[in-house]
Amino acid sequence: MSDVGEWLSEFWERWSFEILASVLTIVVAVVVLILLRKALERWIDRVDRSYSESHDHMDREQGQRIVTITHAVRLVASVVVWGVVVLTIMAIWGIPLAPLVAVGATLGVGIGFGAQDFIKDVIGGFFVLVEDQYSVGDVIAVEGVSGNVEAITLRTTVLRNLEGNRHHVPNGHGGVTTNLTTDFTRVVIDVPVSYDTDLDRALDVIGNVASDMSAEEAWQASFLDSPEVLGVEKLDASSVNLRLLLTTVGEDQWAVRRELLKRIKQRFDDESIEIPFQYVNVVTMPPGDAQSV
Repeated sequence: MSDVGEWLSEFWERWSFEILASVLTIVVAVVVLILLRKALERWIDRVDRSYSESHDHMDREQGQRIVTITHAVRLVASVVVWGVVVLTIMAIWGIPLAPLVAVGATLGVGIGFGAQDFIKDVIGGFFVLVEDQYSVGDVIAVEGVSGNVEAITLRTTVLRNLEGNRHHVPNGHGGVTTNLTTDFTRVVIDVPVSYDTDLDRALDVIGNVASDMSAEEAWQASFLDSPEVLGVEKLDASSVNLRLLLTTVGEDQWAVRRELLKRIKQRFDDESIEIPFQYVNVVTMPPGDAQSV
């Protein structure tokens, strides 16, 4: 037991400075990261209060961009801080960095070949943030899935769809990414009417319903331009399709579409304008007639 005590005493006398310096370095790094995290969280809260509650969709999108970049900054800062900690501790213990750099370069080449997908994802995530392709809160479609962007890291984008499923999409997927909520959205609505309908009257009704809705205080902020009735779009087998074009705020497009379709149906009922639907006539014939046929 005395031998162990003597060994510990000698070890402490020899390496006490290095041990204390290493512990102090780690403590300082943890404190810095905690303070940085709290500062960034307060910043995100301020952004949410300043931008998210704004009635201007451009302000809301600006807030989403700031939040997205802030999360990326926190991740990068953590990596940098711990990298500095490792290098500092190595310097404290007198570990030469030159051989480590040489070994690291060799390993880096090997890892680079084996981790090409990872590197591609990181580079893709960098360009997603720099080019502002989409932000947290946007709705995007990519790689056959779509949903609300919950998080963006340098490697993956996390989506949540309407069913609550969570998708992790690598940023370096190389496919086409569609942002469904950026700046503005064009909502195209085709309304079918029967062939015996007065088309001018039906077009006037559709235009009036859309104009009345866009002028209401509850929906006015969702419309970025006046609704436009384009006219007859298609002569279908059992209907004439009339097309309406709306320019709306990106995230409001689905609510606007649902509400407007409901109002058009209600107004058509009031105006006795028929929306055609498929039906089947069943003819029942007496047994004798069926045999003669």
